[in-house]
Amino acid sequence: MGKTLGSARHKALVEFLIARREALHMSQAELAEKLGQYQSFVARLESAQRRIDVIEFLELSKFLAFDPAKLIKLIQRLG
Repeated sequence: MGKTLGSARHKALVEFLIARREALHMSQAELAEKLGQYQSFVARLESAQRRIDVIEFLELSKFLAFDPAKLIKLIQRLG
């Protein structure tokens, strides 16, 4: 397995998260507050500077109101 940062799957995940946050009219700072993090944490996620671990992914799904299993299946298709 190669590096995941910068992979097509990682890019798709980041693009989805940004689009979902924006669709909810939520700022990075607002999402960060819900996550108990600083705005810079969300900025690093959205600029693909860091990986998203499973627990973070589940928290993001809760606050951004998406089904994590469906998103994993969608991203998995990218190969």
